[in-house]
Amino acid sequence: MTDLTTKPGATPGAPDDPKASAAAALLASNRRRRRIRRWIAIGTLPLTLAALLFVGKILSMYAFAHQSITAYVADDYAGSEASARGQEFVNWFEPFKAPFNVGTALAGAEKLPEARAKLEESLDLATGLEVCTVSINLALVIERMGDAARSDGDGAAAAELFGEALAVTTAMPDECDSDEAQEQSSDPDRDMQQSTDELEDRLKQKQQSEQEAPPEEEQPQEEPEPQPSDDKLDELKDKLEQGTQERDQQQGDDGGGSGTDKPW
Repeated sequence: MTDLTTKPGATPGAPDDPKASAAAALLASNRRRRRIRRWIAIGTLPLTLAALLFVGKILSMYAFAHQSITAYVADDYAGSEASARGQEFVNWFEPFKAPFNVGTALAGAEKLPEARAKLEESLDLATGLEVCTVSINLALVIERMGDAARSDGDGAAAAELFGEALAVTTAMPDECDSDEAQEQSSDPDRDMQQSTDELEDRLKQKQQSEQEAPPEEEQPQEEPEPQPSDDKLDELKDKLEQGTQERDQQQGDDGGGSGTDKPW
């Protein structure tokens, strides 16, 4: 009998159809490629997410910064502060910017102690020419604190604050007088070198004025005049009565009169 599974003239064990073998090999190759692509996608997923977060963070920082500046220009200091605080979350790129913007907004709202704390935080995080702008704003806030103390009559505290503001300006690096520092200024309309010089001169004058101001002298308390004793009062009363009687007697001897002086 003839084996129907074997074609006539075919060698036992040989592939039945070369096309079917090629198709099977292609399918196997495609499965391998899909597995490789899947593992590549899984492996690069963290990098993809990190890249998306990176782009999102940059865009959000610019958005918050723009909102903060716009609100500050419109005198909306509360809105400026809220937008600036949005920059504080995971700020790897310019860590000094968030506390700087928050401190500037607080200063606009006259919350000077809180503004000083935030600007000092920003100064600790600033590097290079970033120090220049932060230092000027910090010195201005401390100067305003000194002005407030002087208005309250506390000359000693005012002089101390003016000295602290002056120390901030004198600690600024020489590079703050360069054109590059001017380009990085938060206020392009402000001449940084001129502002620094004027600020230092003003602080020196204010500090010297408070140090030279004489302390207010206490007014001496007036001692109460001693009151005469009862015996003394009786004696004075007797003398007055005696004088009245003598005057009446003298007028009677002169024959009287109208009792009114003439106008000439």
